[in-house]
Amino acid sequence: MTALNASTSRRRFLKGAGALTLSFSVPLVDVYSQTAPEKPRLVGDLQTNRMLSAWIRIQSADKSVLLMVGKVELGQGILSAMQQVCAEELDVDFSRIRMISGDTALVPNEGTTAGSFSMPNGASAVQQASAEVRAILLGLAATQLGQPTAGMSVNDGVITAANGSKITYWDLLVGQSLQREADGKTKPKPIGEHRVIGRSVPRPDLDDKIAGRPIFLQEQHPAGMLYGYVVRPPAYTARLISLDTAPIERMPGVVKVVRSGSFLGVVATREAQALAASQAMTAAAKWNVPKALPTTAGVENWLMKAPVDKVIETKRQPRLSPGTVAKVVEASYFRPYHMHASIGTSAGIATLGSDGVLVVQTHSQSVFETRMAISKMLEMPLEKVRLQHMQGSGCYGHNMADDAAADAALLAVAVPGKPVFLQYTREQEHQWEPYGSAMVIKTKAGLDAQGNILDWDLTLWSTPHGTRPGGQPGNLLSARYLEKPFAIPKPVNGGAPNFAADRNAIALYDFPGHNVTTHFITDMPVRVSSTRGLGAYANVVAIESFIDELAFAGGIDPVEYRLRFMKDPRARDSIVKAAEKFGWSQWRKRPGYGRGIGFAKYKNIAGYCAVALEVQVNPDSGRIRVLRAVASADVGHIVSPDGVSNQIEGGLVQGLSWTLKEEVQMDDTQILSQDWNSYPILTFSEVPPVEMVLIDRPGMPFLGAGEASQGPSGAALANAVFDATGVRFRRLPLTPDRVLQGLKKA
Repeated sequence: MTALNASTSRRRFLKGAGALTLSFSVPLVDVYSQTAPEKPRLVGDLQTNRMLSAWIRIQSADKSVLLMVGKVELGQGILSAMQQVCAEELDVDFSRIRMISGDTALVPNEGTTAGSFSMPNGASAVQQASAEVRAILLGLAATQLGQPTAGMSVNDGVITAANGSKITYWDLLVGQSLQREADGKTKPKPIGEHRVIGRSVPRPDLDDKIAGRPIFLQEQHPAGMLYGYVVRPPAYTARLISLDTAPIERMPGVVKVVRSGSFLGVVATREAQALAASQAMTAAAKWNVPKALPTTAGVENWLMKAPVDKVIETKRQPRLSPGTVAKVVEASYFRPYHMHASIGTSAGIATLGSDGVLVVQTHSQSVFETRMAISKMLEMPLEKVRLQHMQGSGCYGHNMADDAAADAALLAVAVPGKPVFLQYTREQEHQWEPYGSAMVIKTKAGLDAQGNILDWDLTLWSTPHGTRPGGQPGNLLSARYLEKPFAIPKPVNGGAPNFAADRNAIALYDFPGHNVTTHFITDMPVRVSSTRGLGAYANVVAIESFIDELAFAGGIDPVEYRLRFMKDPRARDSIVKAAEKFGWSQWRKRPGYGRGIGFAKYKNIAGYCAVALEVQVNPDSGRIRVLRAVASADVGHIVSPDGVSNQIEGGLVQGLSWTLKEEVQMDDTQILSQDWNSYPILTFSEVPPVEMVLIDRPGMPFLGAGEASQGPSGAALANAVFDATGVRFRRLPLTPDRVLQGLKKA
């Protein structure tokens, strides 16, 4: 379920696959077809990748089905879910589905694997394509058997006609029959006939991971491989003044020192030799180092004073209904910069072959866009650059995977014919990865005498949440330091319905007056980009904390108060089921203990999630202990219950880590969070037991689950801490020192 070996040519793969479909219809350079306006609208990513042969092949040699997808596996189990969907619609055993994902030479271009779009856009495309391929295969069987398709049944690829005659998928003369565009006319299987969708099928990739077999990119060490390291400046805007490379070139094992402008790298025979050479370069290099960072304590003030590129009216709904405002409540919330904090530091392997093709193995979430950015950076034709996705010990979001791919490529072109492995040190990953943007969110509500919200205003300040490569070299870190540097493209804020800084800033609650304003700041004193959920985490924490504050001000139960303004029945279900599972109405207050709840529908278009927590706060140390958690999730039609639970639970744990611990530390020159001591994350002993409530909606669209729970879990935690202490903390994270300080002031 990983990419093909770099030495496997496309021609050799097609020749050796043993399939009866003669070839892919997807050009190597541009794997998605042009869509004519008059063609029918197709579901998900099938719209821009219409050829059935781009997705599915019937493999006669080993009686399997090859499924090719552009979405990639990041640990979220998405390939397993797509395998389930394909197996269901084709009526073959789950184990018969072989998969290739994220190889730019072989799979359809599904863009970036992000935004919880893999199920809505990717799995829906696989479902429709599989249904149409099944219909084609039945038509071929009808011709072969001389029997009508009506009354035919399929069991594990064996087609049985009404008269009892049989033929298998692999006996059919498929030929060019899959060399056609999907038309969207074939309906997927009725839900009542599902045998694979809706079941928790063991993920094929987990056995190797649990056994510790080397499947991650970071663990690959092919024969003849060289090792590379890069040397970073001491600060973002530092520039190289001087460096004598001659002593470095004479060091043991050094094959090549690569210097271009302020970019420095080295390639050596062994990893330890490359590291030693890079450390020698670090010591010898002279830099111009300006003081340009706002410091940890100064980030909030910097955000409020920074030049605003654009003021966006994200929502403008003046109140038209009558009502007298009896009370106005205001609050301000702050989220610091967050790291992705990947457990395994980012890596890449690149080889410039004798055919002039640069093959890069990467754990990037955006293989097609990063391929384009690397080709531009190196001034190589796009068809001469091929990226292959491999699973990495990484994260959800734009960490340094793309940078590692680009750095490996920069070093590989300096030593043609040799694979170059590059992996960052922990300090490099922590200091140079793109962080999640810090945000300031101010809320204001006008209430009537009964505590009803008449006017709701949310105003936020944020730097960008998206600087992925996007085909632009300037978004690759090292490209900025080359002899001919690439400028950083001016970032933009995503618009509706996805949004970016203002993702989930529009509350799903029904308020008569409802306004949201975004102050979008394009200055970036530190490198920032997409972390899991973009602005949704901070916005949901602010919204759900504030609505709790309003409930408390009116003496109203927080669950009851939310339901008062929630009209969406699926959202109501999520809130009620989480509260019921938690035992909300039976819970009794004790000194130092608190309960809290948080809710969101991710992006207001994806999965619903509500989280209820119980905490204990130690008044002497300020330490918060999360005792238990309950989460409800409605992600539409559930393909894999276990997969959904894993995503919601994992997101909940990450949300707790962000809320309790995580904050990038910096002085006015450099990032100070360089290890796990200076950037702690939640430990296993601090993870609470989590109970799940899955709300299945058979027949409803697939909704993404991966980013649904971070905001609700953070909000539930903040609300539970208030319930336990009577003190409202609005600046994250809720560290013991910060909590203790707040308790002393109360």
